[in-house]
Amino acid sequence: MRSCCSSRDRDRISDLPDEILGKILSLVPTKVAVSTSVLSKRWRMSNLLAHVDTLSFDESMVVYPNEEAVSGSSDRFLEFLDKTLRNCPTKTIKKFSLSHRGGRFTKSPAVYAWILSAMEEEESLLEQVRLECTRIEVSLERKLLTSNTLVKLTLSREYCLEVDRVYFPALKSLSLLTVGGLDYNNYRRLIKGCPVLEELFITDIGADAVDPYPPCCTASVKSASIKRLVVSVDMAYGGPRNEHSFRDLHYQSYVKAPSLVYLDYSSHVFMNYRFLDLDSLAEVRLDLKLWDHHKPIYGDVTNLAAGIRNITTLHLSPDSLEAFHFCCKSMPVFKNLLNLSIQSNKKKGWQVMPLLLNSCPNLHTLVFKGLVHRVTDKCGDACACTPYNKHKKKKSKVISCLWTCPVKVLEIVEYGGSFQELKQMRHFLGNLECLETVRVGGIDADNTIFLRANLLSLPIVSSNCNNIHFI
Repeated sequence: MRSCCSSRDRDRISDLPDEILGKILSLVPTKVAVSTSVLSKRWRMSNLLAHVDTLSFDESMVVYPNEEAVSGSSDRFLEFLDKTLRNCPTKTIKKFSLSHRGGRFTKSPAVYAWILSAMEEEESLLEQVRLECTRIEVSLERKLLTSNTLVKLTLSREYCLEVDRVYFPALKSLSLLTVGGLDYNNYRRLIKGCPVLEELFITDIGADAVDPYPPCCTASVKSASIKRLVVSVDMAYGGPRNEHSFRDLHYQSYVKAPSLVYLDYSSHVFMNYRFLDLDSLAEVRLDLKLWDHHKPIYGDVTNLAAGIRNITTLHLSPDSLEAFHFCCKSMPVFKNLLNLSIQSNKKKGWQVMPLLLNSCPNLHTLVFKGLVHRVTDKCGDACACTPYNKHKKKKSKVISCLWTCPVKVLEIVEYGGSFQELKQMRHFLGNLECLETVRVGGIDADNTIFLRANLLSLPIVSSNCNNIHFI
């Protein structure tokens, strides 16, 4: 292994006292810490590590000579860690981070025995652990996986967890980032063994419908204590020959979390949702994607919408608007919803907007991140855009959903000033009768005067709104 440090820098660092050097090494950012490998001999020859409370190793920052094979290089990296940590005291470490590719090992590298021992140490100060293996699977086998001090744990990529019992009495934040070898039973033991868990981040990215370890974490979440949940699943659809596996993996999404306050949920739509005991839920961010290659449209988000009906703040992606339009059989009344944020995309339509706005009787703030969207014949009276059809008969005038919309604050982020956007702004300002405040941001600095003048010239129907604020 070769370091990026020059010999002059190396000499200057080596001359520092152990106490000062230990403090410096504890403050080194994660992706630079591996450069301290130049000091590995001194680490093993002195009590330097006794003064370090943070250890962070990232193999991606190591420069290997002669373009060695990845597996062989990774073995050398793990051997370096083993030698470095062999005599390292575990009681002083508060934060530990390791990211490596994997090697040609047949069992878990020795460094993991040190990590688990540090976690289980009775007088341990260890609070945060982050482990990532990007290529070769590491098996973490343990009869009892425990730590009385651990507050934050992150497992990423290629880990196979085989445990009989898990107990983390102090753990408040858990991240499971596309953990390829985590089956449902061990996942359930892990969640159950965290009685005070408050934050749960789980992802399944890039898995296939025929993967030997199908995603389980993102399909089922049950915890009485979690307050913040972030779920992101993006699986590959294997085509008609994998139809049965595909349907099995996306039949049901289950969430039961009575203490949950914030939910960020990103996934292709499931056939069914069981979102239970979410009375504490206040804010939801949804990115629900339709399956591109599945005909007819697969999925039903009706129960999901019903499960979150008591929230006060809702953020919807462009894909979520279409998912609600095509996959929601009945829209619930969001009686408590005060803040609605909509992200727009020129490839996605606003067909569900009239129904959505009519389902929010107490809406106070409406935010749009962009106004440009795909023009359809079903955007309704929430939109000023109409598709060109010379044979289309003129419709009789109906009551606009905007007339009855109670919105008092309208905010437009990333306003571009196109003809379509200006037309939409005219439509909003001319129909939202309860408006009190209008805020517009993102205007191009080169066209600020012209675009502002266009907006300020638009008529405003609400007598309580006299100006537009530019942010």
